Amino acid sequence: MKKIIFRFSLGTRKNVLLFLTLAVFLPCLLLNSNHVQGQENLKASPVFNTFSYKGDDKIYKENPLKPNEFYTPILQGCYPDPSITRKGDDYYLVSSSFAFFPGVPIFHSTDLVNWKQIGHVLDRPSQLKVSNSGISAGIYAPDILYNEYNDTFYMITTQFSGDMGNMVVKTKDPLKGWSDPFNLKFNGIDPALFFDDNGKAYVIHNDAPDQGKELYNGHRVIKIWDYDLENDNVIPGTDKIIVDGGVDITKKPIWIEAPHIYKRNGRYYLMCAEGGTGDDHSEVIFVSDHPRGPYIPAPKNPILSQRHLPANRKDKIDWAGHADLVEGKDGKHYGVFLGIRPNDKNQVNTGRETFILPVDWTGEFPVFEGGLEPLSPKLNMPNGVINKTGKEGFFPNGNFTFNDNFNTEKLDYRWIGLRVPREEFIEITNKGLKINPFSTNIKEVKPTSTLFHRQQHTNFSASVKMDYKPQSEKDLAGIVCLQSEKFNYVFGITKKGKDNYIVLQRTEKGVSKIIASEIISVGKPISLQVIGEGDEYKFNFSTNNKDFKNLGGVVSGDILSTNVAGGFTGALIGLYATASNDAFPNK
Repeated sequence: MKKIIFRFSLGTRKNVLLFLTLAVFLPCLLLNSNHVQGQENLKASPVFNTFSYKGDDKIYKENPLKPNEFYTPILQGCYPDPSITRKGDDYYLVSSSFAFFPGVPIFHSTDLVNWKQIGHVLDRPSQLKVSNSGISAGIYAPDILYNEYNDTFYMITTQFSGDMGNMVVKTKDPLKGWSDPFNLKFNGIDPALFFDDNGKAYVIHNDAPDQGKELYNGHRVIKIWDYDLENDNVIPGTDKIIVDGGVDITKKPIWIEAPHIYKRNGRYYLMCAEGGTGDDHSEVIFVSDHPRGPYIPAPKNPILSQRHLPANRKDKIDWAGHADLVEGKDGKHYGVFLGIRPNDKNQVNTGRETFILPVDWTGEFPVFEGGLEPLSPKLNMPNGVINKTGKEGFFPNGNFTFNDNFNTEKLDYRWIGLRVPREEFIEITNKGLKINPFSTNIKEVKPTSTLFHRQQHTNFSASVKMDYKPQSEKDLAGIVCLQSEKFNYVFGITKKGKDNYIVLQRTEKGVSKIIASEIISVGKPISLQVIGEGDEYKFNFSTNNKDFKNLGGVVSGDILSTNVAGGFTGALIGLYATASNDAFPNK
């Protein structure tokens, strides 16, 4: 063995101390350096860049906009259960977010046509506890309302996770963040606030009938409570049922829910969804001389629905309901509501979206203009408004393209995580977006290292370039098309033995199978692409970013449909990495 001799001059105390320090710590430093380097080599973290999403729906090609028109839905993709409020010239809109993190996307507009996302209401773990929630649990039916009495915005919702239940957060300025939650001491779902002009406050919500009084499956009631603005909770003993069953309980209406109270000309109007958030969905209206009732239904209900129309109508928009009203600056009212646009096989892959209609309130009761007729994809703009959607930072609609190179410090608000803050698994690098994989699989009800973009069109393409070298068969990274943890496609790169593979896995009802796999070189970045045309999905890849090859042929998008997979979300397109892969190649 060859000897290595270090020669030191030990003539001074300083040199002696230096020698001793090196003798003790140099081996440790070398060992630690090797350990860190080994750990880094073992960690397979993909880097994504050049993401592109493009919509190509026929309905927008056949219905081009005139200068005085805009498209509805105003928020395409999974933005359901909208609620809207106004302070002066500013409008704010929120929607449900379930187990997405951050939660409750919030949008701002000054004209009801052009909307900018300004963030999320629930963007901290102290507000949103969904780490072990199924994708369709978490946040339901948020209600946003501005209170002139104390110049405060409130967002009240039901959080089906983390032992949260019904809760409220508040702020003086939606651009500056929201408080931690105040937990509310009542059961039921879909809470909303009402602030009377005398300063009094109330909470209304859906609940079960009193014990022993349920008459049929789906029988629900609307309750009201007095609300304590000083302590942010309901006042015990003030609860009262103000609607039992719905408009006409003899017809056994189901799921009266999503209530809102509006005051007009000294009277109180209670608007609710009725019929369940599916084929029989509708919006109904009641009136009273007092906020606590009694409430009398309007002679003509519903005021919004598509359930009575022919099922085979062209360009069908369906499931309309779960609405909220706001008065425009022109004195006219407008209503936002959820609806769906099924594909040619009546599947709902884009989920429940946010639509808008003008509301005629020249009579005693509000009526959605055209809300009982087949809904149109475009509307006339309010007077003086210029359509800027897709420009100057305003949210796009119609057919559009969204590109992201991940070269800014802050992620676009359209990117969301599932059950966990995005910051826990992503890094923005000079090469693109790095995802550090969790040891959890996309099929687990746990936080996943996946960054999601909503599917917003029936016909679309999404592509991304990925630089990735898996280290073992437990490593995988790529694209996931997800409806839930039990219904999804995984399309990515993994390893088996000494070879790298690209695989396509389909999971239905929690049971997975490999559709196709083949050996692939990972010496250079790989381009991954998914194309959806109605029910037909294709997964393609390229090693030169121009010549794409299909893997697995044409596959059905049925498992990405809400009315097949169940739940309440629409399909999501995710940039996915895992250290707990189970999509093993066939070969």
